[in-house]
Amino acid sequence: MTFRGFLGLLFLVLAVYCGLDPFKHSAISEFPDYVSLKVEMPDWSLVPTDKDDQNLLQKSEIKFLNEIQGPESIAFDPLGRGPYTGVADGRILFWNGLKWTDFAYTSNNRSELCDLKPSPFAYLKHEHICGRPLGLRFDKKTGDLYIADAYLGLMKVGPEGGLATSLTTEAEGVPLRFTNDLDIDDEGNVYFTDSSIVYQRRNFMQLVFSGDDSGRVLKYDPTTKQTTVLVRNLQFPNGVSLSKDKSFFLFVEGSVGRLRKYWLKGEKAGTSEVFAILPGYPDNVRTNEKGEFWVAIHCRRSLYAYYLGLFPKLRTFMLKLPISAKIHFLIQIGGRPHAVVAKYSPEGKLLQILEDSQGKVVKAVSEVEEKDGKLWMGSVLMPFIAVYDLP
Repeated sequence: MTFRGFLGLLFLVLAVYCGLDPFKHSAISEFPDYVSLKVEMPDWSLVPTDKDDQNLLQKSEIKFLNEIQGPESIAFDPLGRGPYTGVADGRILFWNGLKWTDFAYTSNNRSELCDLKPSPFAYLKHEHICGRPLGLRFDKKTGDLYIADAYLGLMKVGPEGGLATSLTTEAEGVPLRFTNDLDIDDEGNVYFTDSSIVYQRRNFMQLVFSGDDSGRVLKYDPTTKQTTVLVRNLQFPNGVSLSKDKSFFLFVEGSVGRLRKYWLKGEKAGTSEVFAILPGYPDNVRTNEKGEFWVAIHCRRSLYAYYLGLFPKLRTFMLKLPISAKIHFLIQIGGRPHAVVAKYSPEGKLLQILEDSQGKVVKAVSEVEEKDGKLWMGSVLMPFIAVYDLP
């Protein structure tokens, strides 16, 4: 057999193996209905190339190491106390200046299934039982804390904490399956995201791999108690943040890697447009006191990941290889977690990039909250909060 013939035979065997996946070792073996869709990304030439050559995030202080697991969102109450954060075991914790104390929880099931575990990933199996609070926002007028729980929907708890009450679990007859982030306007309307109606949070890697476009941006009206869909057919919508003047809000398109602006006031009200193209996979976005927007970016998108996004058949072929989802994820992000945060002006101009390209200190970041000259950075994947002093 010639070398060319050998390669042809090897490719045929590999193709048959991937088509059948006989030993169920692939990243998508547990998803018989898995479909890869094209990710509608901007042209590679439009992706920002700005970098932080000094790796300034490596100067961050790691706080509360192994005291909290997976602190996705960081919030301070109307009196400036905190931080508050939702963690992997379903609780919302409050830092009182001396220690973490229980503040609230989203599920009334606090059985041994929700007991402390060694890592954020160890909770995935029981998240739907214990709850998984993600986005957190305080209503500055009432002191109520609004919560996006990945499994239990949009919720609220009073200033004294305790068991949160449900506000909505569906929109237009379709259940919320992956409630992710939120923000609140001055009238108490809540704008929030449902990242997918197909995949739950515990399958977030498969959601990223698939390019699923069933995500939605929604509005909850506290007066009518109605939930409406503002934008649909999105690929992993995530963070939400209102502008300082409340004329629009931004939301993240996670798989696409960009920010979208949704107009609430003016002649464009009810429409959306591209606000900024991002250098990687974004999570939450938060507005600072100046009206600028901080975007948490888990990591930069590699050229390999870019082409896999454009060619879904190739992506499915790769995902059917006997390689775990975790390994696929690491390959797509260049081999190691590396956090990036970016600041944008209200007009969409990139103002600043901070990163840890080697993942030495800040390996991943889900949210950036600016307070008193510091950036508080949470991560759904890490057991700590990182704090960076702004110059």
